[in-house]
Amino acid sequence: MKRVLITGISGKNGRYLLEEMSKNRERDGLDNIHFKVLLRESSDTSFLDECPLDIERYYGSIDTKEDALKFVDGEYDTLLHIAGIQRSVQIVSAAIEKGVKRFILVHTTGIYSKYKEAGEGYRQIDAKVKEICEEAKATLTILRPTMIYGSLNDANISVFIKMVDKLRLFPVINGAKYELQPVWCKDLGKAFYDVLMNPEITDSKEYDLSGGKPILLIDIFKEIGNQLGVKNTFISVPSSIAYLGAWIVYILTFKKKDYREKVQRMVEPRAYSYEKAANDFNYSPHEFKDGVKEEIIMYKQLKETKNK
Repeated sequence: MKRVLITGISGKNGRYLLEEMSKNRERDGLDNIHFKVLLRESSDTSFLDECPLDIERYYGSIDTKEDALKFVDGEYDTLLHIAGIQRSVQIVSAAIEKGVKRFILVHTTGIYSKYKEAGEGYRQIDAKVKEICEEAKATLTILRPTMIYGSLNDANISVFIKMVDKLRLFPVINGAKYELQPVWCKDLGKAFYDVLMNPEITDSKEYDLSGGKPILLIDIFKEIGNQLGVKNTFISVPSSIAYLGAWIVYILTFKKKDYREKVQRMVEPRAYSYEKAANDFNYSPHEFKDGVKEEIIMYKQLKETKNK
């Protein structure tokens, strides 16, 4: 591994990956590797200014294959793609044309969902990139995080934090008694690094990357409330009523707001074993109560700033 392409480095997962790279550069010989990272023009790149690694910055997008070809132009042997499953086909296709032979793609455990929109589209993308890599005789490693948290922009736990903080009467579906296994972005950054640096172990494999241990959604709400110092009264709504409500919203908004599948997924367990990753590269993620502390501190600080 001499020249590596990375997408998604400016996201929270990517920044923790960069932290691992910088921390271990001398031990693992990263000074001998040239990295090229994808950035958007609007990205804050100040975190790269003091990075000791050989990093080339490329400003652009990979929204189309033509865009992706510009990014991958050159002689590279490895692509680590963190910037979203929806862009996987075009970036893999472009990189194959340029001779890349090793791929690490960050996809999602959403492929396991039984609901069409959430699962089928992801499964089709997985199948397509596997076909492309197989035809090109390239190695493909797929990483599948569960619900990611650790940023106020994560669109997952950050939403729960706001809801717990604002709603004293808190409606939940079926008592919110189903298991999730959210994963802290810092644990993902380390996992991405370990996979990148251990091709002899991780090439051509698939890993589910979940959090420390399964936790009921109701207990996620309660843990957030404990750390925020607020008390909520939880009101359980049957899933049938919630789904009917989603249908009513769908009709009244002339199909512009469709929450039907989101309501269905709210009662779908989403906990997955990370045993394979633990065995192969010692993946050992934090439990939710420990990982969420940093995000709640960030939320409190932002709230204080807004209230000044």
